[in-house]
Amino acid sequence: MKIKANNANSPIWKDIYSHSMLPEQLQPLYEMATNLWWVWNHEGAKLFGKIDPELWASTEGNPVLLLQSLSYKRIEEILADDVLMAEIKAVYSIFKDYVNVKPDQTKPSVAYFSMEYGLTNVLKIYSGGLGVLAGDYLKEASDSNIDLTAVGFLYRYGYFTQSLSMEGQQIANYEPQNFNALPLTQVMQANGEPMVLEVPYPGRTVYAHIWKVSVGRVPLYLMDTDIPQNSEWDRSITHQLYGGDWENRMKQEYLLGIGGILMLNKLGIKKQIYHCNEGHAALINAQRLVDYIQNDNLSFNQALEVVRASALYTVHTPVPAGHDYFDEGLFGRYMGEFPGKLGISWQEFIDMGRENPGSNEKFSMSVFALNTCQEANGVSWLHGKVSQRMFAPVWKGYFPDELHVGYVTNGVHMPTWASTEWKRFFAENFNKKFFKDQSNKLYWEAIQNVADEDIWAIRKTLKNKLIKYIKNQYKTNWLKNQGDPAKVVSILDKINPNALLIGFGRRFATYKRAHLLFTDLDRLAKIVNNEQYPIQFVFTGKAHPADGGGQGLIKHIVEISRRPEFLGKIIFLENYDMRLARHLIAGVDVWLNTPTRPLEASGTSGEKAEMNGVLNFSVLDGWWYEGYKQGAGWALTDKRTYENQQYQDQLDAAT
Repeated sequence: MKIKANNANSPIWKDIYSHSMLPEQLQPLYEMATNLWWVWNHEGAKLFGKIDPELWASTEGNPVLLLQSLSYKRIEEILADDVLMAEIKAVYSIFKDYVNVKPDQTKPSVAYFSMEYGLTNVLKIYSGGLGVLAGDYLKEASDSNIDLTAVGFLYRYGYFTQSLSMEGQQIANYEPQNFNALPLTQVMQANGEPMVLEVPYPGRTVYAHIWKVSVGRVPLYLMDTDIPQNSEWDRSITHQLYGGDWENRMKQEYLLGIGGILMLNKLGIKKQIYHCNEGHAALINAQRLVDYIQNDNLSFNQALEVVRASALYTVHTPVPAGHDYFDEGLFGRYMGEFPGKLGISWQEFIDMGRENPGSNEKFSMSVFALNTCQEANGVSWLHGKVSQRMFAPVWKGYFPDELHVGYVTNGVHMPTWASTEWKRFFAENFNKKFFKDQSNKLYWEAIQNVADEDIWAIRKTLKNKLIKYIKNQYKTNWLKNQGDPAKVVSILDKINPNALLIGFGRRFATYKRAHLLFTDLDRLAKIVNNEQYPIQFVFTGKAHPADGGGQGLIKHIVEISRRPEFLGKIIFLENYDMRLARHLIAGVDVWLNTPTRPLEASGTSGEKAEMNGVLNFSVLDGWWYEGYKQGAGWALTDKRTYENQQYQDQLDAAT
């Protein structure tokens, strides 16, 4: 028996947050703060900066936390400032005019499902390109007035914050988010209690709170399982993005697919098209099949026809290893009840996720998506071709070119990624309709009438802003990690605004080949130490915590950057996020991208650089294969000389 050590009850701790209550005259500020419209409309961000410049900087540009942190004295000052109050009123009027526009009913309505969304650095629910693309997709849908609703997770810890040890080893820090200080609102019931979503998992119910992020005119609903109703085992489902083992991944994809559809049902939301952004969301179609069979009395084949006709799958991964495969035992533990609900056998159900039905293959989320979606697309022309070859085994007897797998080349949301200086420039020099019709080549021809000096002046301004940002932001990190203050000051002093600044920022996976530059260090030393033509390189990026190769690459670059001949000439910046990305893609002179072809599905960071007047130097892969024009940037050949990848890397490095 257990001996009771004391008779005291265990304490029950609750988080209590205190912050200023805004007076009624300032409530419009809170309404704007909880809609991400301010992320891409500089009037909004500029206004919050004026409310309290120091707080705006210290909160990393989080308007909700800014308003919560305002002192009573500052609130009184704002109310007494007629000019500032007039500006609040004017910006609020612009904001209301935008959000009050009703969706365009002539275009199809869309439900969009993704594991991550890169909307702002303030909301840490993204890791990289896939999430940033999803975030841009929502913003563009808002600007284009599409009736779209998005579904995802509100992660307690999100993706990790990166720091580097003294030796250059990546340290992954998972920092909890305080949901009450983020630009979102909790979905409540009519009685004022939080709405709770009940998701039937095998043998138990998992409960989730629902949070809403307003992205201009588009709502994004996020599920959160870190609540007391769940066991510790289930609270962690929405703790980390891409964290945990395969069972946790299964639980997450079950919640996104099955739970996501149940959430839309609970909210009374029905759409014409259901879009899976990657195979993570494929199980939406399993629940949709169940709904049609149980609620509309359709047969399985009829339900499958309806689901297919209204479903779309976008693939971002050009290699089979990048897709999710689940063992039959693990998959059956979570999905074992579904064949009964669908009126089919277990064998028929699991075969929907196999390239070779009847085999013992693992269940592939991507194959299931292909079998339940009428349309499938890659994210560039070349990636579309790669995807056709990759998915050819699903449709035996057809040539890859005959498959219905197409492509839509990823774009980026220009108002988010073009700097304020360039947006002002476009407004002054281009047609007034330009921002509503950005792909109209006639509007772009106005650039020929602009003086070269005007363009160069903006380029210099943005470069100096980047250098200032690097000095301010990274001085503390470098002092903390590199020990010697004299060395840190020396590095900062050596950043030369007149040097050619080359930027490399992306996820540190080995196929991105960040190491290419460092295959001949003697040659590199001569290049960066040429006083007549000074060149400096800025590297940044995170490696997945489980990717030892990527982490080793970061350590290798950091070690080289600390050698005397490279000090201040090669710089590695910690914690690549959307805030750093905006400065980097606008401030460097050349954007460098050297992936192993054809493993770069799209690579949209180069598009962001392009719209800020930055030249690209990239392998002919992804979007650059379509976007490269001779004389406008540089391209490494798309021809393969060696089958041996090591030899090919050496050749590309020399080139």
